[in-house]
Amino acid sequence: MQETSEHPFDRLTPSFIMDAIETQGFYCDCRIFALNSYENRVYQVGIEDGEPLIAKFYRPERWTDEQIREEHLFTRELAEQELPVVAPWCSDSGASLFAYDGFRFGLYPRKGGHAPELDNLDHLKVLGRLLARIHLIGARTPFFERPKLDSQSFGHRNVELICENFIPADYRESYQSLTRDLLQIIDERFAQFSDVRFIRTHGDCHSGNMLWREDAPNFVDFDDARMAPAIQDLWMLLSGEEEQQRRQMEKILEGYHEFNDFDFRELQLIEVLRTLRIINYSAWLATRWDDPAFPRTFPWFGTLQYWGEHILELREQMAALMEPALSL
Repeated sequence: MQETSEHPFDRLTPSFIMDAIETQGFYCDCRIFALNSYENRVYQVGIEDGEPLIAKFYRPERWTDEQIREEHLFTRELAEQELPVVAPWCSDSGASLFAYDGFRFGLYPRKGGHAPELDNLDHLKVLGRLLARIHLIGARTPFFERPKLDSQSFGHRNVELICENFIPADYRESYQSLTRDLLQIIDERFAQFSDVRFIRTHGDCHSGNMLWREDAPNFVDFDDARMAPAIQDLWMLLSGEEEQQRRQMEKILEGYHEFNDFDFRELQLIEVLRTLRIINYSAWLATRWDDPAFPRTFPWFGTLQYWGEHILELREQMAALMEPALSL
């Protein structure tokens, strides 16, 4: 794979960023700091006589305007219920999505903090409480524009794309055979639990999307929000061996049950969702390779060693799918 020298994000110079933000009535003080983001581009921008803002410039053609606005409305709905989520700034007209010279962007207040300690059971209980409240609101109405997390979008389409364009010939046959078997199991598992409720979720609820401060988190970056089972926002909080994960989930659900009910059948979907995430991650890297930030940051992607290790990881997931689900 070759790095492409030109990409739309190359146009996001400091002058461009400040010009875009100043269309909304702010005056930048020329202090711009790029934050860790690959799918979009995110910057902390100093504002004269005010607190810095976080400016998020959306990747062209990923989401429609309606899908972005639906995400913004969801986070604002949560914030209005006094939940600790970082919602976008709105202009006097109520707009939260803005356009400037071919780019769409949103502005957010800056929030400090650090990732929560996911091996701290007290932190997990707090997260369980807050996610229960987020899910109560997420269950009120569905997303109409944003997609559903399913095996077609995260599994079948990604496997087809990888096989057609990215995987080396040495590994194509074994990858095709393995993913065919995995997706058959995943499809059967989704069919078995077809009545599990799908709600509006954060969708990418890992520790990097939480800013812990003063014994509580702020949830950030709802860019992957979509319709999914509640367990999608819980399983990424787990780590370690099975017994450790059992204690973690017990503590999460102890907090969760203070505000919301949980369908324990969803525990059967943890390894299903983990497998789909692994497949989707490889497809995400592959389809973003024309963005120069990706070859620089993920130089190991696309090598024979990478694909060999990826297939080994998927084989481990096959074994996990055949094991009994986490039981409490």
